[in-house]
Amino acid sequence: MSTSSPPNEKSEVVKQHHHAHHYTPNMDAETRAIANADAKLSNPLRGIPHDRLMADIEIFAQERGLTHLLPELKKGALLAQDPTCHDRLDMFSDEDKRILTEEVTHRWRQTPTLYYMVVMSSLAAAVQGMDEAVINGAQIIYPKQFGIGDPNSKRDSWLVGLVNSAPYLCCATISCWLTHPLNHYLGRKKTIFITCLISFLTCIWSGLTNTWWHLFIARFFLGFGIGPKSSTVPVYTAECSPAPIRGALVMMWQMWTAFGIALGDLIDLAFYFIPDTPGVTGLNWRLMLGSAGIPGLIVCLQVLFAPESPRWLISKGRYEDAFNELCRLRFSRVQAARDLYYIHVLLEAENEMKKGRNRVIEMFTIPRNRHAALASWVVMFGQQFCGVNVIAYYSSNIFLASGFTQVAALASSLGFGALNWLFALPAVFTIDTFGRRNLLLFTFPCMAACLLITGFSFWSTSETGRVTGVSIGIYLFAIFYSPGEGPVPFTYSAEAFPLYIRDVGMSFATATTWFWNFILSITWPSLILAFKPQGAFGWYAAWCCILWVLILLFVRETKGKTLEELDQVFAIPLGTHAMYGLRQIPYGFKKFVLFQNPEPEVLYQLESDGEESSTGDDEKARKTEDLEKSNA
Repeated sequence: MSTSSPPNEKSEVVKQHHHAHHYTPNMDAETRAIANADAKLSNPLRGIPHDRLMADIEIFAQERGLTHLLPELKKGALLAQDPTCHDRLDMFSDEDKRILTEEVTHRWRQTPTLYYMVVMSSLAAAVQGMDEAVINGAQIIYPKQFGIGDPNSKRDSWLVGLVNSAPYLCCATISCWLTHPLNHYLGRKKTIFITCLISFLTCIWSGLTNTWWHLFIARFFLGFGIGPKSSTVPVYTAECSPAPIRGALVMMWQMWTAFGIALGDLIDLAFYFIPDTPGVTGLNWRLMLGSAGIPGLIVCLQVLFAPESPRWLISKGRYEDAFNELCRLRFSRVQAARDLYYIHVLLEAENEMKKGRNRVIEMFTIPRNRHAALASWVVMFGQQFCGVNVIAYYSSNIFLASGFTQVAALASSLGFGALNWLFALPAVFTIDTFGRRNLLLFTFPCMAACLLITGFSFWSTSETGRVTGVSIGIYLFAIFYSPGEGPVPFTYSAEAFPLYIRDVGMSFATATTWFWNFILSITWPSLILAFKPQGAFGWYAAWCCILWVLILLFVRETKGKTLEELDQVFAIPLGTHAMYGLRQIPYGFKKFVLFQNPEPEVLYQLESDGEESSTGDDEKARKTEDLEKSNA
């Protein structure tokens, strides 16, 4: 038994085969309204007749002072409505057709300006990773100089944790919430400039401190550089990038952040050997902390020559400037005109959708939004409580405790950073091949096992066996973390929320990860003092197991789904999805342990599009005929 669906709306069907259960969601009025809103936001030009579209573009050009661009704008509007229309219409030149075709067939063939922007964004991500990593090596040196280096003192353990976690306390409580006003009033470029400048100045400041509380203050202010930058750079990249490569470029944020962590670990090892000079004690750790600001200074100089976000310029009514920046980012003026007009109508639709709504309240009161918020919270919380930043921030101390010398501990930390980066590279492909949920369900038990190997290795009475076990556990953990829980949380959170609350949802998700980052980094020194390494690593291994259950029950698959399909996926009641997750346990046992071939239960199966496609093709052919007649 199935329910009828309104036009252009797909239904989800769960097949019933033997032990499988049938479920067909009935979206409530609020969720259906969101689905309709997302359908409109996915392409606001859909269904507009040709004559009205041409009239709208003429009015748009006159109101925005762009009448000199009217020929390009007319072509651009048609492309924005139907990206394949250039193949059927004579108004597009051969050069236009070649460029528009290569945009799809050779998607990585882009303008030098776009790749300049990509390099700058990647370097900004590396700054982020270095800001997080340099404290790893410095903390095996500076605590003794500041009188907080007693490994058996509860007070000293808490103070070391407080200093290390200071930037993330700032991110969670203040700086992440400044992202919207900074971007609103200053734009993407100036926000990146200011945050990277803050990173540079506070890193230098950190290297000049002489007390633990002074270092805490300097690192707290470093959070004003980390928080807004972590939200702004991926958005800036997405707004400048063409659609075919947008997702891959946004994914690079996590990959190059991992590269920055590896680079920070390399700097720790390189500067460890620098001796003190007369009048300067602890020159090595000061250079470690200060050097992390140099890439931030490079970004400050580089961003001045990069294009501003066209979307931000349009939101400020600066259409001529937006078109000029798009011309720098695209090969042809037709592409620039297409993107200009499409961004304009999308912003108009978004602004109309936001009127009279309290988006923060609706994120939790409407079931579809609440399910997305819960799933995003689980994956963001899991990114911290899987234990990765325990290793990223304290690996040098962990290797020291296992029996390594200080130099060997720093070199081993570099090995972790390098593996974390190298195994983040294939994530660009695996995340869309295996799916977000499947990657998490596979990697979390493996991470739990790796943490147990690391912790239990401290029971070894042989120093060789202890350092070998700790190294193997940490390195294998990096291998499993990087393609799974590394890239999934930000990607998942960016697509789970409906468009009209996506910016609010991402602020919630980002603040979540930074808050728990702070909790993890401040508590680890005291945790390892109270529970010993075996118990401390066992604690996070247990959380990996708990998170596996939470992912199984509450995290829905989002791979390869349109906005309308995501509305249906998140409309499934929480209890229904949780029961589906529980039924996957015996299926997985039969398939992967007993090597049987059980029939899978499909929760997200979509109805055939065959009838809709044929109708759509007839309508498209009729529209093409009308267009050619009007252009004759």
